[in-house]
Amino acid sequence: MQKSLLIIATALTTASCASMPAFQPDNHLPATPDSWSAAADASGEIAAQDWVQSLGAPRLAALVDEALAANPGLAQSLARYDAARAAARIAGSSRLPSLSLSSGYTRTEAYQGSGSDSLSLGLSSSWEADLWGRVRDGANAGTLDAEAAADDLVAARLSVAGLVAKNWLALIEARQQTELAQRDVQRSQNALDLTERRFARGLVRSSDVRTARSAMASSQAALASRERAEASAARSLETLLGRYPAGQIARAGDFPEIDTLAGIGSPADLLLRRPDVRAAERRLAAAGLRADAAGKALLPSLSLTGTSGTGGTDVADMFDIDTLVSSLTASLAAPIFAGGRLRAQRDQAEANARLQVASYVSTVLTAWQEAENAIYADDILARRVASLEQAFNEAAEAESLVTRQYSSGVSTIFDLLNAQSRRISAESQYISARRDRATNRVDLYLAIAGDFSAASSADPAAQTGE
Repeated sequence: MQKSLLIIATALTTASCASMPAFQPDNHLPATPDSWSAAADASGEIAAQDWVQSLGAPRLAALVDEALAANPGLAQSLARYDAARAAARIAGSSRLPSLSLSSGYTRTEAYQGSGSDSLSLGLSSSWEADLWGRVRDGANAGTLDAEAAADDLVAARLSVAGLVAKNWLALIEARQQTELAQRDVQRSQNALDLTERRFARGLVRSSDVRTARSAMASSQAALASRERAEASAARSLETLLGRYPAGQIARAGDFPEIDTLAGIGSPADLLLRRPDVRAAERRLAAAGLRADAAGKALLPSLSLTGTSGTGGTDVADMFDIDTLVSSLTASLAAPIFAGGRLRAQRDQAEANARLQVASYVSTVLTAWQEAENAIYADDILARRVASLEQAFNEAAEAESLVTRQYSSGVSTIFDLLNAQSRRISAESQYISARRDRATNRVDLYLAIAGDFSAASSADPAAQTGE
């Protein structure tokens, strides 16, 4: 009888192994284009390059490595991944029999007379035969959740590397803007000194002196604002690195030289590379499996329970084979009425699966949008940098000319201040444009999930020592 039950259960379990999720992601996506609308080269060379190193700054590579080792947000992602792996093991354990050992002692006292002692030792096992693949679906869904959490960890590492790069660029800009403001203060001081000398000789009016002093005060106020922005940028970067935000990080270096964009890869390649897309796809598959499992909970279930036990009045009886008693029970149960709970759970699981479908489609569309925006902006920002560089050079030449004319008495103080203001504005915009272009290139690397030197250590298994 025992052999027959085991054979039946094995056959039914084997037949259930063909369970497949009902929700497939490819059926809900818009058509994937062959190339980007911005007409970028689809060879995919950039995605395979080390984008941190390509920015040409050893300092940045060191900062990225430091952040990957100490960023508190990454520690949270790693903990979530460990929790997902544990949950997957919990879900998988349902497919295996459970085994428990028990022992007991009972003392019985008679109302009159002596009492008696009873000792027992038992071993029990239970197992649910997975007739329809419900347990299998739950276990596979847990595995997919753990894989999605691993993709989340990879995405978090990529995001932190990108944030470090962009904050590093912001700090470079803030430093250059501060240096520009310092030079402006010095130029304003020079203009004030020149105006006061000319006033002493009776060549200008006192209003010119006051105008020069006003310009000097404005320059000092602008410098104070730039210094505050620089300190804030330094603290933002230090926080990403897991340091105390003291605002003392080294402020050295210039913006990297940005090469002409080529070799982006195709939109289809992006879906394979982006970890957030892979995570969304896995969560969709897991939700589909859970929807299937919830539907199968309405079907009958077969459980096998076996017990073995010994006992007696003393310890020796617990290990006496002659006192061993064993039993095997098979039970087939089918739900009849549960107040609509099982059907509501099925409907809830199917609704969650539809939610994951929409989430997956949204993730894919957002990924494409981010890549298209960065590709489209690359050429525009390059042209903007070139135009602002020319505007800055012309404004600097004009300021130099007007300064000489003012010294000779040909131009007025207003001509000088206007020329200085134009040059300051042009140079400031040029600095910001260089930062914008470099930041956009980082955004592009993030959008296509480009590789970087620390990616080799991004394997979650390596993080947990497996």
